[in-house]
Amino acid sequence: MNKTELVAKIAEGAGLSKVDAKKALDATLDAITAAVKAGDKVALVGFGTFAVAERCERKGINPATGKAITIPAKKVVKFKAGAELAL
Repeated sequence: MNKTELVAKIAEGAGLSKVDAKKALDATLDAITAAVKAGDKVALVGFGTFAVAERCERKGINPATGKAITIPAKKVVKFKAGAELAL
């Protein structure tokens, strides 16, 4: 399912126009993005939790040359599915 199909499903399920459903989806995604960028955890009960995790510096191999390289530490977004979403 892509974003257009999701907007159509939201519009149908909530009785909104597609324009209003797209605005609602965009606002929701913007709010989640802003919270995660600020380092907050976003928990949607029954759906799942978005959180920021630190990935440590680690060793890797350059596939083109075969030489060892160091992959720098960085922050990544993790998603943990809630009980109702877990398969």
